[in-house]
Amino acid sequence: MNALDIALWICQALLALIIGPAGVMKLVFPREELAKKRQQEYAAEIPPTRLKLIGLAEVAGALGVVLPWLTGIMPILTPIAAVGLAIIMAGAVATRLRRKEPAIVPIVLVVMALFVAVGRFGLVR
Repeated sequence: MNALDIALWICQALLALIIGPAGVMKLVFPREELAKKRQQEYAAEIPPTRLKLIGLAEVAGALGVVLPWLTGIMPILTPIAAVGLAIIMAGAVATRLRRKEPAIVPIVLVVMALFVAVGRFGLVR
């Protein structure tokens, strides 16, 4: 395993560990309760069904960014999931900026997801 593979695995694990639980929270908690939590106030502005779909996409992306590459079963799904997570996090950046909130965390997650996508598509070696 070379340095690039190690860096990609670290990013994949961090993406899954950060985005996965956030998606589970969106799926489990009612919108009103979620909106009371720190860093989740935006939830009050999003229709409940859309919030659940975002949560589902985050959980699917978190699983997809790790499991296919780890198991070797359809590993092409890993970079595709990473692109999906980058898109979701770009939406989070837009939401944060619209609300005039700091957007550094979702920006970093976009960069990490794009790094995983590029690396796992084999565009750098």
